[in-house]
Amino acid sequence: MKTSPLTRRSLIATTGAALATIASGLLVPARAAGLAPTPSMRGGANNYRPGAPIVDRIGGGGFWMTGTVRRAGDGAPISGARIQIWAHTTEGHERDPESHGATLTDANGEFRLEMPQIVPAFGQPHGHLAYDDPEFETVFLRPVMPNASDTTLAAHFVLQPA
Repeated sequence: MKTSPLTRRSLIATTGAALATIASGLLVPARAAGLAPTPSMRGGANNYRPGAPIVDRIGGGGFWMTGTVRRAGDGAPISGARIQIWAHTTEGHERDPESHGATLTDANGEFRLEMPQIVPAFGQPHGHLAYDDPEFETVFLRPVMPNASDTTLAAHFVLQPA
């Protein structure tokens, strides 16, 4: 005797499971929630100088400021973004014009600028970075170094179109 794989019980169970799946939204394609924009940090704009020149290096070097720049939402890298960097260093105070410089991101949205060693100011070794071009909203960052003897500091921007 042959049995049918489709019984009344299996039909009801399968239909119920299908309706529950549809109602739960599981058949809708998955979407990323999106990458939120980076908010400006308090104190990040201290001693900011609009239009600081693009430089190959600030001062004598020895310390590396690095990071990335991405677009809010999809997280795509932003190439050619102008990032201004300044800090209190072994060669000057963060208010000194020679302690400021800017660099551009590469095709992967990455930047890297050599500068003198950052030293503590107001008790904390920290850098200042700004994205200040009109295509995206301005963002100021003030990352603090975990240790004053570190020779690198990274900062990452997620920019919101203006």
